[in-house]
Amino acid sequence: MSIIGQGIDRTDGFLKVTGGALYSAEHPIDKLSHAVMVLSTIPSGTISSIDTAAASAMPGVLAVLTPQNAPRLPKQEKPPPGAPAGAKLSLLQDNVVHYNGQPIAVVVAESLEQARDAARHLAVRYAATPAVLDFRKAKQNLRKPPSQPEKPTDSSRGNLAGGMSRAAQRMDAVYTTPVENHNPMEPHATIAVWEGDQLTLHDSTQYVGGARKAAAKTFGIAPDKVRVHCPFVGGGFGSKGTPWSHVMLAAMASKVVARPVKLVVERQQMFGPVGARPMTEQHLRLGAARDGKLTAVQHDSISHTAFLDDFLEPCALVSRSLYNAESARTTHRYASMHLGVPTYMRAPGEASGSFALESALDELAYKLKMDPVQLRLQNYAETDPEKNLPYSSKSLRECYRVAAERFGWARRTAEPRSMREGKTLVGWGMATATYPTNRQKSKASAALHADGSVVVRSGTHDLGTGTYTVMTQIAADALGVPVTKVRFELGDTAMPEAPVSGGSMTVASVGPAVHAAATALREKLAAMAAADQRSPLKGSAAADLVAENGWLSVRGAPERREAMAALVARNGGKPVEADSESAPGDEKKQYSMHAFGAVFVEVHVDPELGTIRVPRVVGAYGVGKLINKKTGHSQLLGGVVWGLGMGLMEKTEIDGRTGRALNANLADYHVPVNADIGEIDVSVVEENDPHVNPLGAKGIGEIGIVGVAAALANAVYHATGKRIRDLPITVDKLV
Repeated sequence: MSIIGQGIDRTDGFLKVTGGALYSAEHPIDKLSHAVMVLSTIPSGTISSIDTAAASAMPGVLAVLTPQNAPRLPKQEKPPPGAPAGAKLSLLQDNVVHYNGQPIAVVVAESLEQARDAARHLAVRYAATPAVLDFRKAKQNLRKPPSQPEKPTDSSRGNLAGGMSRAAQRMDAVYTTPVENHNPMEPHATIAVWEGDQLTLHDSTQYVGGARKAAAKTFGIAPDKVRVHCPFVGGGFGSKGTPWSHVMLAAMASKVVARPVKLVVERQQMFGPVGARPMTEQHLRLGAARDGKLTAVQHDSISHTAFLDDFLEPCALVSRSLYNAESARTTHRYASMHLGVPTYMRAPGEASGSFALESALDELAYKLKMDPVQLRLQNYAETDPEKNLPYSSKSLRECYRVAAERFGWARRTAEPRSMREGKTLVGWGMATATYPTNRQKSKASAALHADGSVVVRSGTHDLGTGTYTVMTQIAADALGVPVTKVRFELGDTAMPEAPVSGGSMTVASVGPAVHAAATALREKLAAMAAADQRSPLKGSAAADLVAENGWLSVRGAPERREAMAALVARNGGKPVEADSESAPGDEKKQYSMHAFGAVFVEVHVDPELGTIRVPRVVGAYGVGKLINKKTGHSQLLGGVVWGLGMGLMEKTEIDGRTGRALNANLADYHVPVNADIGEIDVSVVEENDPHVNPLGAKGIGEIGIVGVAAALANAVYHATGKRIRDLPITVDKLV
């Protein structure tokens, strides 16, 4: 029986529940000092002066870094055309303030308490300038983002005007989503250690390789002079995919005080300098024939960006290919504001974009007097209409069928406010989920030791998603050894290089590399056994040897066998090793690759108070080969929970006068807790995809959130007859 697919327990679970898992701020370092960032309190202007005298004289203070005395960093060369520029960081190199919450100073002391106390004694004077903090004002100066390969900023196919004119029914509405913050349980944290010209960063990151390159570039040193270490991440959701200012500030401070420095971003500081999902305004226009066939889709998206640096939320991508419309046009535009630079947040683009598109589809279904599921089936895309390519695999029809049956959709009555439980209004809504399947080049190594243990390494990451476990399964399956014999190691730039753990591509990228390394090791052992005169397998053709449960045996003659460990021990005892590299080929030129799903939501609404409860959610997903049923289920379930938070609670409240987040804590920035969540039924349909990667696995980290907010909004409309187009759906919008 294949180990792949089994729902084995997390291999890192024991360390996590016993406190043995060391997160970035927990590594024991001798002579460790503590740093605290001081953030700006205006949204736009310049720093006139910072009086550091009082803070510098306080007990335990080792250094106070400001734009006046911070070390000058090498000037960054302009990247060549088409090359990524990298994020612009605030590293105390000038006195310009771009947003409220920008790092403007760093205090280093013997203890965290001393550093915090001294930070409060800095006297900062500003010369404020007018700030753009109103989205309506920002929209007066829209900018077109640069196009990316395979993702043009705008798109157009067919005759949109003709499609709209021929439509029997049209939908025209604007949908908005607010700024949302990631809020992982583990805040961003870095310990920086210089030893001569060698820099070690213990950093909470989704990309050790990216942090290494950024540090090398920032300090003008060779990448091999930097090591980044991150064995555990306490949540990231995209915010830890790129290095932020605090990482380099910790390294700078360590250089100045000639001691290791720990800098942990405080919870309130998580709102601004480490990114957020940008607010969006999305204009949807749909046209359809009487039978529901879409004649035109227009999706125009505006997302806020920062004056310091640009970031695009690609909301309209989902409208380019999800449905087979006769014509389609999409656009994206920036609206610059004096806020922190936005960044990737779980399913960037798809989460926000699907809320608008799937809400609009539901509104169109009511206009057509058509079942929302049937409307989607009527416009089912058998091939990608944008790329004009076949899908590598697509099980969306089955997802609709399975989820609808498990939910009991056939019992739904179509009229709004037609379903009740006592006085409570009951609403049922649904939406489609999709997320692209991504893959990048990755490397891995595998080694079998004389005691039979196997060590597999790759410089990837585990954000709580189960990477340790699924890579262990992949290696054990390919090598033919028990799972208990495999130790998978990750999170270090000293290991074989892996890509960022984002875009739902870790399993699809690192998994094939791990599989290839373990396979190469198995073949190496088979060749050794066949050539070893002392082995029971001597003279066998290596291709005829099979590996199972740590043994090599002759196919068809199982009595001729030898333990892999015995083979290694007899041949000198040194570990037998194999390396591998796995990379995508031209398959994306031949196929369009996506995961798909269908999500159904039931809501209960109090007609007098407007309170909303979600007693149950049902989702079915086609994600290729699921490597671990248990961790995969958790990922999908967690995505659904996040989608409910997006739909009902999450919003960063920005003060329109100061630009500061008013709810910068977990008490006021609401996220779902156990009491908010009812029954969540997620299932994975069988799907074979031989094209996406050698494992046939698609990413599942992000698709779970996609479509949930829309299904929720659609259910609220069905329950109340009131359409909410602005997230989150709160009581004040219903009563």
